[in-house]
Amino acid sequence: MADKNNKTNGNVSGSYYVDAMCIGCGICESVATDNFKLNEEGVAIVFKQPENDNEKQNCESALEQCPVEAIGNDG
Repeated sequence: MADKNNKTNGNVSGSYYVDAMCIGCGICESVATDNFKLNEEGVAIVFKQPENDNEKQNCESALEQCPVEAIGNDG
């Protein structure tokens, strides 16, 4: 389970975030392209919080598919 107290640098404020357990596999970036990207350190961040139902669904899918459970949702 992701730890909101251990977020990666660069996450925007909001309910979704990525924590330091991220291994940079890129699954979230490919599933929720409008919301996740790899930063310059090679780990994922949430660069934009979801703004519609489709983006929320994609973020939830990314959360579920994350192999190291590094994505959190406090919403």
